[in-house]
Amino acid sequence: MTHLTRRGFLSSVAAAGAVRALPVTLARSGSGRRILTLVYDKSLGMMRAVERVVH
Repeated sequence: MTHLTRRGFLSSVAAAGAVRALPVTLARSGSGRRILTLVYDKSLGMMRAVERVVH
């Protein structure tokens, strides 16, 4: 397992919070195309998913 630094921990907690809050926000904003992209996060030392909405 990768050694998790304070910065990495805070970014992963922020990402987890955003994942929980994002679907509520998207449901109110109307329709849009959701694009999921995998990116390498150097602070975490692993790949993570980034989702964006294109209107």
